[in-house]
Amino acid sequence: MDIVPNNNAQIVYFSHGGGPLPILGDPSHKAMIAFMKRLPSRLRKPELILVISAHWEEKEATVLGAENPEMFYDYYGFPKEAYTITYPAPGSPGYAEKIVNLLEMNKIPARIDPKRGFDHGLFIPLKLMYPDADIPCLQLSLLSSLDPEVHIAVGKALRELPEDILVIGSGFSFHNMRVFSWQGREIPDSANDAFQNWLVDTCTGSHSDLNREKRLIEWENAPFARYCHPREEHLLPLHVCVGMSGKRAKLIFDDHILGKRGLAFLWE
Repeated sequence: MDIVPNNNAQIVYFSHGGGPLPILGDPSHKAMIAFMKRLPSRLRKPELILVISAHWEEKEATVLGAENPEMFYDYYGFPKEAYTITYPAPGSPGYAEKIVNLLEMNKIPARIDPKRGFDHGLFIPLKLMYPDADIPCLQLSLLSSLDPEVHIAVGKALRELPEDILVIGSGFSFHNMRVFSWQGREIPDSANDAFQNWLVDTCTGSHSDLNREKRLIEWENAPFARYCHPREEHLLPLHVCVGMSGKRAKLIFDDHILGKRGLAFLWE
């Protein structure tokens, strides 16, 4: 079923940083922290937030269904305070059912997980964006196949969501753990720049929707693609956002996180 995009939907893809470091005040996340705190000022306050997190993969598209989700500290090796971070936003089991039904209508197998908590792909950025935690939040998993075309299809299936929902692709446009600068030094990296420039052109350039999707499906052909993403789970939330939006994005962040260039895009 070919669904016309909702041109009033608010959709964001951003780089969510290294584990809990943005909340712990890490200097190499300074630009990202400032961006996250400013971002709500250019958005309508949503009635519900749906996050596609890079940190959750399932065989089927799975929606978090807890009424009051717990915290899922899916990181290790950080100071004690990293495991006391809270984000007590409510869930929305009823809306989770609507999303599952919508996915299944579009022939995407889906289910609800009633027990899983918020992972840091949700609670770190949202604690900066909406610290009052007064907006119901849901998470949608990636598919463990990591098939880029399927993730674009997931986005297209979400086009019927109403415009009062904020959809967030929470990933990282550069995610090579071995070459991050954990000291925050911004060392020139032409390979990183080449891939980020390709992403900017792909998402914001004057491509047809079909060509934009083709480029993202064949993202491994981009310059230094596997250097920037040895594994693509932090890129695929972008595919969901592009599939849902059906139009070009605006570049709203282009700066350094952990010493590497990262991006954020907005569709509105």
